[in-house]
Amino acid sequence: MLRFVELKPADLRPAPLTPAVLRPLVDAVREGADLAPEVRRVVQTLGFDSFLCGFSTTPRPDREAQLYAFSTLPSEWALLYDRNAYIEIDPRVQLTFDRMGMMIWSADEFRGKNAALDRFLDDAARFGVRSGACFSTHDTRNHGVMCAFNSARLRMSDSERAALEARVGELYAFGTYFHELFMRSVIERGLPSRLRGATITRREIGVLKLVARGLTAEEIGEKLGITARTVRFHVDAARTKMGAANREEAIALAVKAGLFEVPP
Repeated sequence: MLRFVELKPADLRPAPLTPAVLRPLVDAVREGADLAPEVRRVVQTLGFDSFLCGFSTTPRPDREAQLYAFSTLPSEWALLYDRNAYIEIDPRVQLTFDRMGMMIWSADEFRGKNAALDRFLDDAARFGVRSGACFSTHDTRNHGVMCAFNSARLRMSDSERAALEARVGELYAFGTYFHELFMRSVIERGLPSRLRGATITRREIGVLKLVARGLTAEEIGEKLGITARTVRFHVDAARTKMGAANREEAIALAVKAGLFEVPP
């Protein structure tokens, strides 16, 4: 499941040593203020226009993994991203899939590789996502975490890249701190999914249909030309939109809704 959520004040006990760039956000937490504006201000201080934090977690032992995301971009972009299955071709996801370091990207590096990727870059540019820096890591619960700092600039100049390299520690610090805040203010409070009841995409239906036929994530990925991890993402998204606890229940609900038939 992909949950795009709004941050609420949280009971967070910041570490005694806090980087200066994070202090406005720490103060907002202590004062119980709206955190989203502070996130935007800190991200702009770091030289970027918008921010995304996404991670996977299993909230309960009897539940399958869920995906959560927070973004300072409009919800229109989140819905477009979901509907077009952009997670399959998002350069930021591909760059951080099996790397732990900070990655810098720009749209012109990926432009022209294929029509689907160009379509993603065009749509992302409309929302001010044309370049940036991103990294992935794992938290203390072994959840996969990706943080992306986005810029409306097509590419970074040499001076901007040098400034970024000088502040890379602050980017990591902000991502790490924000993830802890995200966990405490959203996940641990069990806020409901904003995608519950949302329309299931054609890609999600297609993947779930193949799961119902007994194919593994690896087999489905090879058939569709995507990674096994992306296959699992689509299954989780479909499952959560239908309010199903696991993929078996998701398949049963999909069949009942007439989305597809399971062969005898």
